[in-house]
Amino acid sequence: MTSLVTLDVTANVGSIRLNRPPMNAFDSAMQDDLRGVAESASAQREVHAVVIYGGDKAFAAGADIKEMAAMSVRDMAERVDALQGAFNAVAEIPKPVIAAITGYALGGGCELALAADFRVCGEGAKLGQPEITLGIIPGAGGTQRLPRLIGPAKAKDLIYSGRIIGATEALDIGLVDQVVADVDVLEAAQRMARRFVGAPMLALRAAKRAIDVGGNTDLHTGLQIERNEFAALFGTADRSAGMDSFVNDGPGKATFTGE
Repeated sequence: MTSLVTLDVTANVGSIRLNRPPMNAFDSAMQDDLRGVAESASAQREVHAVVIYGGDKAFAAGADIKEMAAMSVRDMAERVDALQGAFNAVAEIPKPVIAAITGYALGGGCELALAADFRVCGEGAKLGQPEITLGIIPGAGGTQRLPRLIGPAKAKDLIYSGRIIGATEALDIGLVDQVVADVDVLEAAQRMARRFVGAPMLALRAAKRAIDVGGNTDLHTGLQIERNEFAALFGTADRSAGMDSFVNDGPGKATFTGE
């Protein structure tokens, strides 16, 4: 049986590919595959950055509504932890993660993009959280990650209305970081990922954790998280390499080993 989500690693960039034609709708099996692949990307030292891509027609058009329509309250109560867990596993990859968005990124597809650090989308991309039109709300992080990214008012506009927006508006409100021609999306995302190859991976992991975890707490707690992460890096070989290189050779010339 073909995996619904795969991970390939080339030159230290991990490529997570969604593979459930025609629209990459997330059923339970695909959610479980996504979690496993995200955990694998987290664990592999040779992966320095990750790109998530759904193909040239659709990033992911949302949940599998046929599967969901058959679920009872009890069924969903038992499933929702695994649903959120799959997307959390992507958000918690301790490396830079870039979503390469072509076509539709709706519902769960938009929520997967929100779990990435950066979002590159094509000019023809369509994004949104249309769950309200089904009589439900986003359940894989949309009500939490979207307002943290674009602000509560803009997030409420999208979630309350269920409207679908294009690439230009997505860029204007900060939902995506870069818009390129549709045919250039994957290369643009991979180019962004390659910037992190050879970077000090422990420092990147610490920065991501300080921003993501600290940003969800009060300022006092966030500063404590930052202090802990900052101090811990002074026990790493990368810190020694970076500072020694700066002193002896000037900035930007260090070689890092991720240790």
